[in-house]
Amino acid sequence: MNLQNLNKKLNAYERLMRLDKPIGILLLLWPTLWALWLASRGMPDWITLLIFITGTVLMRSAGCVMNDIADRKYDGLVERTKNRPLATGEVSVKEACLLAAGLALAAFLLVMQFNKTTIFLSFAALFLAVTYPFTKRFLAIPQAYLGVAFGFGIPMAFAAVSDTIPPLAWVLLTTNVFWAIAYDTEYAMVDRDDDVKIGIKSSAILFGKYDVIAVMVCYAIMFVLLAYIGQLMGFGRLYFIGLGSACILACRQYVLIKKRLKTDCFKAFLHNNWIGLAIFIGLAIQLKWHNI
Repeated sequence: MNLQNLNKKLNAYERLMRLDKPIGILLLLWPTLWALWLASRGMPDWITLLIFITGTVLMRSAGCVMNDIADRKYDGLVERTKNRPLATGEVSVKEACLLAAGLALAAFLLVMQFNKTTIFLSFAALFLAVTYPFTKRFLAIPQAYLGVAFGFGIPMAFAAVSDTIPPLAWVLLTTNVFWAIAYDTEYAMVDRDDDVKIGIKSSAILFGKYDVIAVMVCYAIMFVLLAYIGQLMGFGRLYFIGLGSACILACRQYVLIKKRLKTDCFKAFLHNNWIGLAIFIGLAIQLKWHNI
């Protein structure tokens, strides 16, 4: 293989892992960081932090490869996904399987640095990542399953820090499920016409003409749960300023999605990164203030 072909292959692998589109990594990372900061009271060990950040990148990449393996017969029929490497034949199924296995193995080796509880949870996380793509065939709201998969770093973070999974972790995971339904419905609104044609299920199809209302209700539930967490932890105004800022950003989503234009719905999906960041900043500053 000459250098030009090698570069093409590496570029195909990069796109297969979605490293050229980091929004998925960020949406997975923010709830994990919320959990790490809550579990450690704002003072996570830097090695633990580095492992979770690296593990998030690895498992998100592995999840994307697994998703494309499962959807390879559908992606070519959808406008947004027709140029994915497996759909175009740039990467073979065998290559994709080996890549996914390598990424998952690398993530598992990182988890091996933690306690047995965290290691046990990593198998559940892998199961969720492997099975999620297939839920789009039979679950009316696969986005809820995605929320569990994307949020499973939450119980793992608590387990890694304290070797326990308190009720707070499950409240935070539930919060993430509603957030995922909100932002991934926005994402699904882009593909709705194609998904109907090929028989893929999504929340955008289920909610139908009530999709915009459903998205905003999910955001509302998310913020109610986050406010409850703040009250439970005895947080003050710094946390709620961050939460309020995120809430304002979420309200702007309505402006973007109300006309259901594909470009605006996708833009709304991307803007969820800033919602996650605003929540994290408020949480981190509040916990830092508590520790002074």
